[in-house]
Amino acid sequence: MTEAEDEAGRAAQQWREAAPGAVLLDGFHALKHALRFGAEVRMALTSDRAAALALAEELADDVTDRLRAILVEVPGQVLRELLPRIHPTGVAALAVRPSAGSNLAALNAAPRQSPVVVLDNPRNLGNIGAVIRLAAGFGATGVVTTGDIDPWHPNVVRAAAGLHFATAVERLGLPDLPAGPLYVLDPEGKDIRSTVIPDDALLAFGSERHGISPEMRGRATELIAVPMRPHVSSFNLATTVAMALYHWLPAPGAGRI
Repeated sequence: MTEAEDEAGRAAQQWREAAPGAVLLDGFHALKHALRFGAEVRMALTSDRAAALALAEELADDVTDRLRAILVEVPGQVLRELLPRIHPTGVAALAVRPSAGSNLAALNAAPRQSPVVVLDNPRNLGNIGAVIRLAAGFGATGVVTTGDIDPWHPNVVRAAAGLHFATAVERLGLPDLPAGPLYVLDPEGKDIRSTVIPDDALLAFGSERHGISPEMRGRATELIAVPMRPHVSSFNLATTVAMALYHWLPAPGAGRI
């Protein structure tokens, strides 16, 4: 057995041992974001190390040195055995999930400088990931979900492109939501354009099928609505979140992003 084959075998075994409970970073872009935002990445695998490093040099040279230190090449067959699917970039990694304590500390920090997005019992994993990606991009404090879906599900992390590590992501019960005025998006609310959303707001969104729950609605400080053409049932969840966060943003130069 060559030295390279021996290293690949050890890496595959370490992956199998570390995978339970770890966060799967599926693809180069998820790994790139995780490294940029301070994730503890345990290991990264690829079937073509040279190609992966070339991609890093082209798209994210700020993480190339860290990637070079953790990236191990394994045969394509081994990678296929370890992963449910192989990302087109041919890269996968395992990271440590932030503790609930650290997420809660970020969500409950005061004074809060940006809103917390609350998804009320969301059902679509891709939509949850898209919202987390938006929240990270807008500089929101975090994303909280209620209900039974783990916002760190691998499909959610994939849809968020690894940006879970750029914001605080946690699942909480309704009584445990962070403090702050609760602005609930609801068709019966007042036009969001007439509302100033404070930095410490909670922005709550219901699922596309069922909308906001009566319990969440009953806790609302204020009901607000995005303008929508009559007879159109709803916007996509991520689209609505994007419009609300964009409305929150200050004028250019105010420094929130």
